[in-house]
Amino acid sequence: MNNITLIARREYLEQIRGRAFRLSTIAVPLLFGVIIGIMYMAGRGSAGGKHLVVASSDAALANAVRARLLDGKTAGSTVDVLAPAKAADRPDLVHQVSTKAIDGFLWIETTPGQAPTAVYESQSSGDFITDSRLESALNHAVVRERLTATGVKAGEIDALLKDIDVETLQVDKEGREVKSNAMGSFYKGYLMAILLTMSTMIYGLNVARSIIQEKTSRIFEVMLAIAKPSDMLAGKLIGAGAVGLTQILIWAIAAGILAGSALAGPILSGTLSIHFSWVEALVFPTYFVLGYLLNASMFAGLAATCETEQELQMYTPLAAVPVWLSFGLIVFIVNNPNSALSIAASLFPFTAPIIMMLRMGSQMPPFWQFAASILCMLLAIWATLWFSSRLYRVGILMYGKRATLPELIRWIRYS
Repeated sequence: MNNITLIARREYLEQIRGRAFRLSTIAVPLLFGVIIGIMYMAGRGSAGGKHLVVASSDAALANAVRARLLDGKTAGSTVDVLAPAKAADRPDLVHQVSTKAIDGFLWIETTPGQAPTAVYESQSSGDFITDSRLESALNHAVVRERLTATGVKAGEIDALLKDIDVETLQVDKEGREVKSNAMGSFYKGYLMAILLTMSTMIYGLNVARSIIQEKTSRIFEVMLAIAKPSDMLAGKLIGAGAVGLTQILIWAIAAGILAGSALAGPILSGTLSIHFSWVEALVFPTYFVLGYLLNASMFAGLAATCETEQELQMYTPLAAVPVWLSFGLIVFIVNNPNSALSIAASLFPFTAPIIMMLRMGSQMPPFWQFAASILCMLLAIWATLWFSSRLYRVGILMYGKRATLPELIRWIRYS
């Protein structure tokens, strides 16, 4: 036990005192803040600054569409009206789009007794936000025109077509109604999942790199004279894990200080309301430790079979597959936190930490699912450590030859 403590202390102090730890501790939160801020501002101004033309043979309909487009979120755009528009005007509009004189135009065809048809043309094939808002504005204008034709007064039409804001409430486990925020829940789950993934993967890779460096420098031959391979592996896992917990603790303290300052007002209130419960504060470090041990033990066994860091990097994408799978399901998980797929993914050890963070951001899972998920992870960690420790005992002393599958099987048998 004394050897494990000494090795863990050495690993911990070596990384804590390094420049990379200081830079990542400061840079990562700042980078996340910048990214979230850019995403928020880009979302608010995604349709702003565009120069559009609404062309139609019906001048009243075209002006109604323009008025709707300039109302609210799209107020930063410039919208011109071409009415009454003729077929000969369309090639000119296409030319203006090609020369970037305008960003796009909405061509509305009207036929008496039939519903209007419309085409939006622009240089971008992925401008789905503008396309959606043009469709909404056109539908709103057509409904207004039809109501006017039936004799409904303008004031009554405004009252009928007035947008209604839907307030979201969530029913908790005690049956109480509490306020909720879908966007805030998404960002919270996404943030916790990102932090968990980065921390566990980075420090798991640090363990692997440390093994490669000591293996190539032949330090292991000296260290094995005073410590068992199992003690060395345990010390490395504990030391690197403690570094990760230290970094997360620093981030949590900094976030707590920020939450009590005036700068947190726009974030902790309004449309970006983000709050963390005491359950999340307990579950997050639990899944960090379990996720780290699973990744680190897997990387440790893998590193023992490699000769260089370049060889190790070739296998890294395979270890990242569960991460890609988890984030590929993010939209489904947030919208369906209690579906069979969500529950299964939160019980699968390699995706459980990320999926559980995403589910908690949307709706707190029942206790038995936490218990089952943690139990599955503990069993997976035990199995991974069992294989990795046997590969580690033999692999750290193997030099100059790439391990093949038959040799790996022999290593497990020898140890």
